[in-house]
Amino acid sequence: QVQLVESGGGLAQAGGSLRLSCAASGLTFNVYNGKWFRQAPGKEREFVAAISLSGSRTRYAEAVKGRFTIFRDNAKKIVYLGMNSLKLDDTAVYYCAADPNYFNNFGSYWGQGTQVTVSS
Repeated sequence: QVQLVESGGGLAQAGGSLRLSCAASGLTFNVYNGKWFRQAPGKEREFVAAISLSGSRTRYAEAVKGRFTIFRDNAKKIVYLGMNSLKLDDTAVYYCAADPNYFNNFGSYWGQGTQVTVSS
């Protein structure tokens, strides 16, 4: 059974930092690209970042470029999302996903989400 479990969410002040983790089990981790998405209240889920199988390639949504960093540890089967210079607009439920395709904004497997709330 495939499981993706996010952690690290919580409350942060604007300008602050958080690091999210996504621990995978039940799948061959290094054949899946890792992705992060988020969904703010009243909005559709949107793509945030993606990382390739080996971690050599990354891409980001324009809204987070330069502030967020996605990285992975294949030995531990974890994908991380480092978030710096947080803004109020970053408040959302953050979901990790695993997908065979690096270039699309879809996920084959999903985590349950972790809440990130940024306050002023």
